Amino acid sequence: MIIVDTALKARHEANNPVRVGMIGAGFMGRGVVNQIANYIPGMELVAIANRTVSNAMDAYTKVGVENVKEVKTVAELEDAIAQGQYAVTDDPSILCQSESIDVLIEATGHVEYGAQVTLEAIKHKKHMVLMNAELDATVGPILKVYADQAGVVLTGCDGDQPGVQMNLYRFVQSIGLTPVVCGNIKGLQDRYRNPTTQESFAKQWGQTAHMVTSFADGTKISFEQAIVANATGMKVAQRGMLGYHYDGHIDDMVDRYDVEQLKSLGGIVEYVVGTKPSPGVFVYATHDDPVQAHYLNYGKLGGGPLYSFYVPYHLTVFEVPLSAARAVLFRDVVIAPLGAPVVDVITTAKINLQAGETLDGLGGYLTYGMCENSELVASDNLLPMGLAEGCRLKRDVPKDQVLTYDDVELPEGRTAHRLRVEQDAYFATRKVPATV
Repeated sequence: MIIVDTALKARHEANNPVRVGMIGAGFMGRGVVNQIANYIPGMELVAIANRTVSNAMDAYTKVGVENVKEVKTVAELEDAIAQGQYAVTDDPSILCQSESIDVLIEATGHVEYGAQVTLEAIKHKKHMVLMNAELDATVGPILKVYADQAGVVLTGCDGDQPGVQMNLYRFVQSIGLTPVVCGNIKGLQDRYRNPTTQESFAKQWGQTAHMVTSFADGTKISFEQAIVANATGMKVAQRGMLGYHYDGHIDDMVDRYDVEQLKSLGGIVEYVVGTKPSPGVFVYATHDDPVQAHYLNYGKLGGGPLYSFYVPYHLTVFEVPLSAARAVLFRDVVIAPLGAPVVDVITTAKINLQAGETLDGLGGYLTYGMCENSELVASDNLLPMGLAEGCRLKRDVPKDQVLTYDDVELPEGRTAHRLRVEQDAYFATRKVPATV
């Protein structure tokens, strides 16, 4: 990353900072505000849009940023930036339309809201950094098509597990090995956690109970690994991934995987639970070169056929600004879909569901998400988890059964649902549901 540091230093010395706008001022967003404001020379977070303006104001003032002004129009925003003020608003379209902002960071975690904002940003030719794995895994491939057509960068972020995995994946490729497993190391997995069970942990860290539930019940990691799959072409070895539990070191798990199976699948995305170092990510890779084997063994990576590479941490808010810099200064993508979706996240009943119920979505009481290969999602007409919120059940669904489009009535007028229909048609992955 030295090239990014050097470029930011030059922008700082030229008094020409990279100007960033952010959508969302929640737990992660507040950390990004502190990082950019206090530790990233050559970059300024000039505006925040949040549905509750007071939270955006607090995100600035609590990290020592003063001279903050609420704006209602694009003209007011442009004037504030020109005067060296920081702006807050409840209207994200103002940030999207601003000619003074170089890049936007989407930090809401909401699929529908994020879809609307991202489309608006692309329309106005803004580079977009997504901290929104749920959005990316649900309609990222079609949003990437829109971004490419507009000539802007759409990327996931450094610091979160998908971006860290992708950086490691690129490194492993760059030294001549073939990655065959991209993995995420978890401390806990319990499909049946809910906002009530996670409430006290959420309060401890200033997070929402729904967000923490999504971490615990496997939904979040499913979205993260789907992003990695779509960026690498890797698949899942089985519905939900293999998900081994192991309390040793990740280096000692290479014998759990069949190299020939991994190669036949084109590599897999995966997670492990309880393994060290946690929380981290890993890549297992292979090769067919005896010379490489000799030098890898000399480098203490063992005798193969799988070689373990890992990063023992992911420092989300510390690294996200680097993603914005990469997009603006080098048009470098951290992680983005290659094309058609390879892995999707599907909706699964957390409890016995009753006809007439309305699904509560991510990190809720009623459903959890699991990874599945996209061809099976299409052939079985499975309901993407990112679209589940607000769907009304037509029939009873037993606990742990996956839901299909036929099981639900879709809410009307949703941007994310429309994008998913476009995505399915563009990549010809499924019969478009007639009810959409």
